[in-house]
Amino acid sequence: MVLRPLRTLPPTADAPIADAWLERIAASLADPTLDRARFCREVLCELAYPHYVADWATAVHDAAVPLGTRLALAALDPRNVTLEPEYYAECDDEKFQRVKPLLWLWYSFDRLPLAGQNVDLGVRFRRLLAPHIFKRCGERFKAFQHVEFSFGYNMEVGDDVVVHRHVLLDDRGGIVMGNKVSVSDYANIYSHTHSIVDQVDVTNAVTVLEDGVRITYHATVLAGVRVCTEGMVGASAVATKDVRAYHVNVGIPAKSVRVKPNAPSGTADRLSTSADRGE
Repeated sequence: MVLRPLRTLPPTADAPIADAWLERIAASLADPTLDRARFCREVLCELAYPHYVADWATAVHDAAVPLGTRLALAALDPRNVTLEPEYYAECDDEKFQRVKPLLWLWYSFDRLPLAGQNVDLGVRFRRLLAPHIFKRCGERFKAFQHVEFSFGYNMEVGDDVVVHRHVLLDDRGGIVMGNKVSVSDYANIYSHTHSIVDQVDVTNAVTVLEDGVRITYHATVLAGVRVCTEGMVGASAVATKDVRAYHVNVGIPAKSVRVKPNAPSGTADRLSTSADRGE
């Protein structure tokens, strides 16, 4: 076995600028009276259309400005856009309208040239936003670009959780992640399901990823599934049922193919029995 831990890189030349910008973001978010919609708009305008920062409102209503530019400027304010979860019947408007500006800021930031593959800045920026969106967010949360949520406010996240690129975290029914959970690129974690007879017949169910769980590339975890401690869902697998502790499940539907070599003696079998009973 070859161990290849991540390297520590020296600061980039613009590190002082990035640090100052992030400190300003953190200070704003710490203010309980913050107008989050205006904050979102001002941050995005500064990054995407800096020459309109001073007169954003004027430009939006200025007939001399091209319509497309006016539309793009207006969309910097989250009050001028709709997000898919707002159409869901069970959306708690009070909760969602509070987190919506920060979700829009998160998504829009990821689509700007500044973000892109800019790992350090992106991770630190999203780490600032997450505790103000999630129901609970632990220490050292790390999300790469283009992670999306449903409500956001139904996310419970432990310490040292890593979510990679292009991941969907559908928290309609709630998602609970323990400590040191890793979700790889293009994975989908669901917490709602539709009836095969009637699409508007929706069942929400909390999906749980316990401590040390790994959901690997392009894998899917369906609503209500519990992936137990140190369980693993393999690449492109679809977990339709609970995954037993320390078991590696692969395939469609996902089934156990082995027990991880680090499983404590007797632990895998004992905990798997509990998982099968739904405890």
